[in-house]
Amino acid sequence: MRVVSLVPSLTEAVAVSAPGALVACTDWCTHPEGLDVPRIGGTKNPDVAAVAALRPDLVVANEEENRPDNLAALRSAGLEVLVTEIRDLEGALRELDRVLRACGVASRPRWLDEAEAAWASPPSGRPPRRAVVPVWRRPWMVLGRDTFAGDLLARLGVANVYADHPERYPRVPLDELRAAGADLVVLPDEPYRFTADDGPEAFGGLPAALVDGRHLTWYGPSLVRAPQVLGRALGAVVR
Repeated sequence: MRVVSLVPSLTEAVAVSAPGALVACTDWCTHPEGLDVPRIGGTKNPDVAAVAALRPDLVVANEEENRPDNLAALRSAGLEVLVTEIRDLEGALRELDRVLRACGVASRPRWLDEAEAAWASPPSGRPPRRAVVPVWRRPWMVLGRDTFAGDLLARLGVANVYADHPERYPRVPLDELRAAGADLVVLPDEPYRFTADDGPEAFGGLPAALVDGRHLTWYGPSLVRAPQVLGRALGAVVR
């Protein structure tokens, strides 16, 4: 198989599970570290001509991360495109299995079983929290309904205040976020890189948990350690 991945999470999953199958990926595909394959642009603006020139057997994509017009252009070039749809952990595990089988992986990889087992009994013991979860600022955007990251947080005892919002990633003015009734703000370091000096100050005295964005938003081998990594971050809030 010759595979091009347009999604960082899927790039890592394919590279780990089907060594040698990956022939290109995006500029944002940072894992596994040291991955040495051609880069074909970003998730939103891949070089369609470059992808087509590689003559892959399969292009793996995601309905949220990749634009429909780019996927249509790849299909028009005669390429097979597998598009994943992931809104929660169960969907992620199911779609990962589908992608890997399509990439020629004959049996379910061990890391996928380990990820499922890790999330079967995630860390618990702390009181439930209500949180706002920004993913961008200028303008402020937060997790809304039906998001993978929101589902992971819920499994760790953190309820997303905007889980019932009509939009999946709504823009919400900062004053409304402050008045939303949350007792925690969760700040990942991607897609916007929130840090101790860039993010918590906007929410006054509200406790802030700085979390690893890869472990919160990526669906791949990182899921194995994600419950522990996120659990520690949620327990180590800054004020």
